[in-house]
Amino acid sequence: MTPNPHPSVSAVILAGGFGTRVRHLLPGIPKPMAPVLGRPFLDWVIAFLRREGIGSTVLSTGHLAEVIASHYSSGSYEGTQVECVQEDRPLGTAGGFLHAASHSSFVGKTNAWLVLNGDSLTVTSLKPLLDLIETPDVDGGLLAVDLPDASRFGTLDVDADGWLQRFREKQPGAGLINAGVYLLKAKLLGTAQTHRPLSFETELFPHLIQAGARLRVIPCQADFLDIGTPETLRQAEAFVRTNASWF
Repeated sequence: MTPNPHPSVSAVILAGGFGTRVRHLLPGIPKPMAPVLGRPFLDWVIAFLRREGIGSTVLSTGHLAEVIASHYSSGSYEGTQVECVQEDRPLGTAGGFLHAASHSSFVGKTNAWLVLNGDSLTVTSLKPLLDLIETPDVDGGLLAVDLPDASRFGTLDVDADGWLQRFREKQPGAGLINAGVYLLKAKLLGTAQTHRPLSFETELFPHLIQAGARLRVIPCQADFLDIGTPETLRQAEAFVRTNASWF
């Protein structure tokens, strides 16, 4: 039974990247399918979403898309509806999301889209983010994690009222980082830029903010893992074991 179900929300998991830094460790396997405790990392992401009440998920695939499509060929995973939408060329993070959302069977039935990366996971309650759906003056939001060393990530510029202002480039030291978890109300899709490839951080979000969209930043204290380097990929099994209650 899915707890606190959100039938009007569908997730899009971005799983189309090339995984350049870990490709030599995963021959023939796209990074989100890296084995972790006998299951692909992507399975753990979907299991986390199901626990948070998300019962329909679209996988935006690209590099080695057939491996992902084969694994989820039944169209479901442990009670979650799963669809794969493949890019015909690299579309960027935002481009991949827009392509997957618009080509899924959930379009038109979804009031808001939850967007995540298939190679990272932030284990925290999604309720504060999902509650934004019921807030009329908010168009979307994103999770942010406060890290003592944010040098591998860009940080967020947030005003005193919690609204996103802009993304900062990578810099040394502590910072509030973008966790790569976004909630976008469906109406925003009609105002998105149409060129591809398209980036969330450098193009889509700045465009939406300039157009007047109000995007709330939800800070959280959470365990966060990005399996994009050999070092962090090796940490994945311990990360899942430590956070087993979230799956």
